[in-house]
Amino acid sequence: MSFDFSAVHAPFRMQPGLRRLAAGAQQLTPNRLGDRALLEKLVVLAGHADQALLVADGFDAGPALRALATHAAAEHPAAFAWDGHTHWQAHLLGWSLRGDVPVGDGPAEIGACLRALPAAWRAAALLALAFAEDFAVIDGGSGQIPWLAVCLPSHWAPEDKIGRHFAQVHAPVADNQLLITASEHLTRLVTGAERWERFVWTITRHPALSQHPQRCSTAPWPADAGVDALAARAFFRTERQTFIPLPDAAQAIFTIQVQMQPLAEAIRSPAHARQLHAALSSMSPAVLAYRSLTDARDRLLAWLAARGAP
Repeated sequence: MSFDFSAVHAPFRMQPGLRRLAAGAQQLTPNRLGDRALLEKLVVLAGHADQALLVADGFDAGPALRALATHAAAEHPAAFAWDGHTHWQAHLLGWSLRGDVPVGDGPAEIGACLRALPAAWRAAALLALAFAEDFAVIDGGSGQIPWLAVCLPSHWAPEDKIGRHFAQVHAPVADNQLLITASEHLTRLVTGAERWERFVWTITRHPALSQHPQRCSTAPWPADAGVDALAARAFFRTERQTFIPLPDAAQAIFTIQVQMQPLAEAIRSPAHARQLHAALSSMSPAVLAYRSLTDARDRLLAWLAARGAP
């Protein structure tokens, strides 16, 4: 996983947690045929594209999309190419666009997915399939999110966020005061000239990367599962979020890489177990409820305490 475990803090707080990206640090992760992110994105774009590809009325996403293609081609030339005009090519997938026409000899389901989409969305969809990350545009002038290509949300509905102000987007988040207070400053910061990243995490009973609330089970944690049995059903879900700045447009492309591992595999050392135990034990009741961890907290803490023992 690309997750940095130093992002697990105690006491736990819902906070921005931004840090500058190191020079040369990459922001995108190419998908290869068979990769989990690619497979789940294909399912979403084939069946629920209207909930993943969204644009606010009147917003021109062309400059941001071209900037994303330029960044992708420069960072991963073996995975993606763009001629600066009308040819978009995802080398590892075996598909490209000539204008808005899909061309290629890669897996047929990728070509079928692209052809079924409105022509105006095909370039965005090709980028979304070519890379593990989801994408959004943040507009520094309005503070809004006017464009989304999000297939793998974490229990939030992209269609409810389009065109909303950054503060409104985070309004449902538990203990969100730090995020809301800092929203204007954060928007100016990430749409400036520097590159930033942040990491977020949770423990979930759902194994899928795509967790749109309409398509994700609301079943509770099993009440009769013991400590070890519950932990065996738990997954460590992480997001690495970065910002590709477009300072001339006062915008930024927000990238979200979602990863998932069984909890027992993600906790690779007693130190990690102790870090996670400290963070989970300090979560407020509101945060536990927001993250659907209330019923599992005590059993997870017992499991982490055992794993963290010297």
